[in-house]
Amino acid sequence: MKPVIFTIIGKDRPGLVDAVAKKVYEYGGNWQGSSFAHMAGQFAGFVEAQVPSDKHQDLIDALNTLDGLLVHSQSVSESALSDADELTIEVMGNDRPGIVQELTNVLNRFELNIIHFNSTCESAPNWGSEMFKARVRVAIPANVDRDDVKDALEAVANDLVVDITTTV
Repeated sequence: MKPVIFTIIGKDRPGLVDAVAKKVYEYGGNWQGSSFAHMAGQFAGFVEAQVPSDKHQDLIDALNTLDGLLVHSQSVSESALSDADELTIEVMGNDRPGIVQELTNVLNRFELNIIHFNSTCESAPNWGSEMFKARVRVAIPANVDRDDVKDALEAVANDLVVDITTTV
């Protein structure tokens, strides 16, 4: 068994995840993890599955036969786990163009590896604008001070609220 990562995108409809799961099972795969979202009427997601090495391409070919889905895959070898600590960073503030770039630029300056990044914009009727919210999990090298990271993130905007916790 060897890992394969694949992304899928297409017009959203009921049964898409079931159809993908059936193909993974049919080709001897074991579903390891996934993340899916409905965005602008489209279904988008990614899956990690352990699949017999000789079945990788067959699985991808089968997934590409699913009506209306575009599939991209990457076979990967097992990677060594990092001994870096993980932090969860929660950010909230007024939305504006460039906020994700500014936040990720700060993370990059500290050489933090983004493990998971989830963001949304929500209406904030009492504030009269959209609120940006993000939850980011990062690997942080031992030599980086988390308070310095928090200060740098908060400096992006005076209305930004940042909360950092150690991920267990």
